[in-house]
Amino acid sequence: MKPRSVLILLTLAATLLAAAPWLRVPQALVSRAFAQPGASPPAVPLPPPVPNRTGIDTDALKADVKGSEEAQRKLRADLEAAKGDRGRLNQMLLDTAARTRAVEQQLIDVEGRIAQLDRSAADLNTSLGKRRGVLAQVLAALMRMGREPPPAILMRPDDALDAVRSAILLGALLPELRVEAETLASDLSELARVRTELASARDSLTGLRADLDEDSRRLAVLVGERQKRQAEEHPVASSDKAQAESVAKATGDVHDLVTRLENEVGPSARAADAAQAVTRPQEPGRPDLTALKDPARLTPAIAFPQAKGLLPLPVAGVTLRNFGAADGVGGTEKGITIATRAGAPVSAPADGWVVYAGPFRSYGQLLIINAGGGYHILMAGMERITVDLGQFVLAGEPVGVMGGLSRTVANTVQRGPGGIGPGGSGASAQNGSPSPATATGQPQLYVEFRKDGLSIDPTPWWAATDSQKVRG
Repeated sequence: MKPRSVLILLTLAATLLAAAPWLRVPQALVSRAFAQPGASPPAVPLPPPVPNRTGIDTDALKADVKGSEEAQRKLRADLEAAKGDRGRLNQMLLDTAARTRAVEQQLIDVEGRIAQLDRSAADLNTSLGKRRGVLAQVLAALMRMGREPPPAILMRPDDALDAVRSAILLGALLPELRVEAETLASDLSELARVRTELASARDSLTGLRADLDEDSRRLAVLVGERQKRQAEEHPVASSDKAQAESVAKATGDVHDLVTRLENEVGPSARAADAAQAVTRPQEPGRPDLTALKDPARLTPAIAFPQAKGLLPLPVAGVTLRNFGAADGVGGTEKGITIATRAGAPVSAPADGWVVYAGPFRSYGQLLIINAGGGYHILMAGMERITVDLGQFVLAGEPVGVMGGLSRTVANTVQRGPGGIGPGGSGASAQNGSPSPATATGQPQLYVEFRKDGLSIDPTPWWAATDSQKVRG
């Protein structure tokens, strides 16, 4: 074997070992490779102790507290300036909700990217680990040869024979070792890139979480202020709420629920009347969107049929099931199901009046919005609803909050025009198989559009997201 080739491989081996400390040759094998006859194995130095880091970064903590206090002062000033100004308060709500939803979506994207990078890093580590034993043995042989070169041919015949045999063996291994070393170098380079990208993604995740925490606190205060003013200006009697819940308990399907609420419960009936009073015929051509800019409006800006392609999704997340897809129990989905982050805020997809907000059978917390023209929007799966009966809400205005545990609301118990769409909590009652989001513990929001009591496909109404625009 040529000494230059051995030297090149030894240099490459040293470089690879420096780049990947976990690929070190086992100490026992290295000791045997470098040991002189009769010599004792070299002592192995212990690694330096890892310092116990239990201290608190007081400077960072003080900066966080100071930033939070400044944000609270600014929010109090904004609320003081918005006293008696419904439009200004609504605009703050809409802006904060939109910003929160955007940050939520970025968090979902970054978390998904981190999961992919973690899988890539694990695959690379597994691949490198599988070749560790063979590589260690070959590297040990090369190191020993570098330390103890083959003896000269004029020495004893048995030494010369051993040298020839070793040269023949290593000569056969040299091409394979070179390929293995190049593959290892490529894998290590890819692993370094993945780790760098992971570090960057995690830094981004930390910043996004801080932004989300601040926006969530602001949104909670704004929602509380809105509901306080709503209760002062349009109080809902406890008897009306009790009657609505009583009707819900005594009703078997959503169609009957809506009909009874809008005929028997005062706030719901007034909401239905208001929706009927402003129903306008659909105008040809593109609708005038000027009214959408008025946050103080008390009626829908445009007719619901003309809002196609304009409505924002009510929550940031990943769509698990679409309208019309097979539900796994012989039927089809009557709405869409979106997996969200825990505690995500939920917004109204369109302008409308709240005709029901409370528990309903397998839906859990159910919100029904009358959007006018015979259209109703149903949303279920929330942990908490933050609007009241009869309240008018704007498209994009926060109306509820998702919980921290998965709740499957798309499995069907009863089908039909007025049947119950959402099912139980976590698995299909028919086959016991969990939904995709249940496996990951993500909460799920179920959204259904209805026209004159019949479920319709909501897809044409949703506005394209930024990622959809990029894909075209």
